[in-house]
Amino acid sequence: MKRYPSILLLLAGLFAATSLSAQNAANEQGTSIFNALESDRPGQGEVTIHQSDAIRKLVGTRRAGDPAQAGDGNYLKMQGFRTQVFSGNNQRTSKDLAFKRKEEILALYPDLPVYVTYVAPFWRVRVGDYRSHEEAYHMKIELAKAFPAFGKEMYIVREEIQIPLF
Repeated sequence: MKRYPSILLLLAGLFAATSLSAQNAANEQGTSIFNALESDRPGQGEVTIHQSDAIRKLVGTRRAGDPAQAGDGNYLKMQGFRTQVFSGNNQRTSKDLAFKRKEEILALYPDLPVYVTYVAPFWRVRVGDYRSHEEAYHMKIELAKAFPAFGKEMYIVREEIQIPLF
């Protein structure tokens, strides 16, 4: 009676290890998991998979609602973090200040993505596309050193980011 849980645990571990190694093999070859499983390898046995082509096409593709979605084909959209360096609601000056700060940041960091947005009544300038809070925090510290006047306005915000595919 006491052996059944340990045997089940052992079988579950073996199954997980086999499926992970099959997925890694598929990713390394750049083929689908089905092709990797059906490939002929000496000493590892033979696998035959019977299923429709529709299912083969679906495996490995993202569905709407997944955490990371395809953008224009050049990037993935997902939840992440940005460093906000400006937010203003003065109708007369905020727009000009936002674009001025964007130019100042791009002059010092030309490869850094800088976004100016308007969500009534606020103009905002946000910097970067970071997957973790820590990455955005390090950029905030670096920007605060480069632009001490912006320091009190800077903070980290959670937002949909764009991860480039290259």
